[in-house]
Amino acid sequence: MSKRMISVIMTSIMVLAMAAGCAAPTAAPAAPAQPAAPTQAPQAAQPTMAPAVPTAAMAAPTTAAVVPTTAPAAPAAKKLKVFGAFATPIEEPWDGAINQALTAAKNAGEIDYTFTDNIGTASDMERILRQVADQQKPDLIMGDAFGSEAEVRRVAADYPNIAFAFGSSYGPTEPNVSVFDNWIQEPAYLCGMLAGGLTKTNKIGIVAAMPIPEVDRLINAFIEGAKKVNPKASIMVSYINNFFDPATAKEDALAQINAGVDILYGERDGVIEAATQHKLWVFGNMVDQNSLAPDYVLTGPVWNMTPTVEYLIKEVESGNFTAQDLKDFSMMEKGGASLAPFHGLDSKIPADLLKQVTDEEAAIKSGADRIDINEAQPKAVN
Repeated sequence: MSKRMISVIMTSIMVLAMAAGCAAPTAAPAAPAQPAAPTQAPQAAQPTMAPAVPTAAMAAPTTAAVVPTTAPAAPAAKKLKVFGAFATPIEEPWDGAINQALTAAKNAGEIDYTFTDNIGTASDMERILRQVADQQKPDLIMGDAFGSEAEVRRVAADYPNIAFAFGSSYGPTEPNVSVFDNWIQEPAYLCGMLAGGLTKTNKIGIVAAMPIPEVDRLINAFIEGAKKVNPKASIMVSYINNFFDPATAKEDALAQINAGVDILYGERDGVIEAATQHKLWVFGNMVDQNSLAPDYVLTGPVWNMTPTVEYLIKEVESGNFTAQDLKDFSMMEKGGASLAPFHGLDSKIPADLLKQVTDEEAAIKSGADRIDINEAQPKAVN
């Protein structure tokens, strides 16, 4: 082999050796790179990640708290809207009894209730009913129709989607006029029994509104009760020809007192004042009127309209309202009529008389006895 060839071979070997030496250091540093492991190994880095856990956990209560805020979103049940239309002031016991029951239903949260009283004439009644039907759109209108029978029914016919329930001398009118009345002749009979047993002069006085069936049946029942206990009793009857005229009622009561009457039935307001002036027993009417003269208002026939009102609320709310006569709900058997509380004055009543009255009351409530309904006009003296 020539020297030149040996020289070339040796040169090539040296170049290759140098190339190999340069490549090895490039790959070798990968081994020292392992110190990076300690960079991840120290636990100090983990706390940096750890707080993420409680942050996520705290999110859960935030989501859970949304539940109670969405629950009240359910719409409240709509209350029945009721309007009262009264011809006389509500101080007059007849309309006052209706207003009392409706107010109780309002206070119990059962209905929304507003009213207008002292309406007066039939034309005004029709005008107000139309205004209310158009503007307030009540579900139920209640009131007294004795002076506006045709007008109430005319309005009702134009608003068939509104339920009408009115005190009336007539029957119900299809499709939406129900009627009711103060069927309190039963407690009036019991008051008559008390009057017959308590009078010393055998003269008893009654001052009433006017000779119409719903008034005369109370007077006749009172007279019948008085005569049962005391056949010798003479009962004077006077009409003021008005539903609310306390001054005239008082005058008539005073005239009866001057004629020898010593106990009175005030079917209308004004009589109690006359009796009190002369310190005489007196019976109230429609509502408990003892507060007007606690020492002299013994008791009286009470008309409880709550059974009627509760029935009407249920029927209208359920969509089952129909035109009907609601008479039964004003009778003693259903709790619609009763004697007013004695407020301790029963201690002034002879025990045998009180027992006779309470026994009769129990018989009426149980259905064992019934009081005749006599709507004929009584005589001035009976």
